[in-house]
Amino acid sequence: MDRRTWMGSLAAMAALGSTGVHAAAQPAFKAELPPRRRVAVVLGGGSARGFAHIGVIKALEAAGIKPDLIVGCSAGALVGAFWAAGYSGREMEALAYDVRDSAIVDLIAPTTTGRRGLLSGQSLESFVNKGVRGRTMSGLLTPLVTVATHYPSGQLQEFKTGDIGFAVRASCSIPGIFLPAEKGDDEYLDGGLVSPVPVRTAKANGATFVVAVDVGAEDPSAYRQRATGGMYELILRSFEIMGKSLREFECKQADILIRPDVGRISSTDFSSRKALIDAGFKAGARLAPVILAR
Repeated sequence: MDRRTWMGSLAAMAALGSTGVHAAAQPAFKAELPPRRRVAVVLGGGSARGFAHIGVIKALEAAGIKPDLIVGCSAGALVGAFWAAGYSGREMEALAYDVRDSAIVDLIAPTTTGRRGLLSGQSLESFVNKGVRGRTMSGLLTPLVTVATHYPSGQLQEFKTGDIGFAVRASCSIPGIFLPAEKGDDEYLDGGLVSPVPVRTAKANGATFVVAVDVGAEDPSAYRQRATGGMYELILRSFEIMGKSLREFECKQADILIRPDVGRISSTDFSSRKALIDAGFKAGARLAPVILAR
């Protein structure tokens, strides 16, 4: 057999192999992959303790964990909106250190007919809309659902379309602190009244694996240190007491529960941002391998 004939025979054998002659002799096998889980990260309410969410997000991102859905209540809705808009944990951390209270706090003047809150909430709404560059909920990089409480019916209200700033404002409208958020004939109060860690909302919106972040857990030994304080502290602490049972009920339904060690930091202590973010990062980093494994 000359060189040309030998090369032609090799080519013919290769062609037969590529057309499946050899493959036909092997048993057919098709890998059955498990259905992909739809992962939701739920960020609960907690006022100042909401800064811990940023640390958790930094840890999840470092582990390569990216949710298919973000669900937020109150402070969690605020952080969740920026995360859903594409801000990284590090970018949110920088923003948290730079933002001034004057950018969010808009005191309202008392009237002769009385007032229903101390803050209007409009500055918070504007701050969020500016931060997300005017996007609507449908324009977010990751789907977002925020929860609020319809007033006076007490029904849970989901926001997943429309104006992001208003959705966050409604979810953060703590009774007695913020005026109810108004849209048409409807008014909304803080989502923590009915769902402080909205795990059920995540599942109702298609999540099959829920990672919940609860920043509302209390350290009982710290109660005595907070026995004094002004009206804001009193309202916030009352709010925490009312939401305790609801928080525990929803947290039990999560697949993974992350609870940063923030119990000794008051929910009104906005000066402890770094400590809160660090606590969130430690808790998130500790449980990130468990999330990946499951």
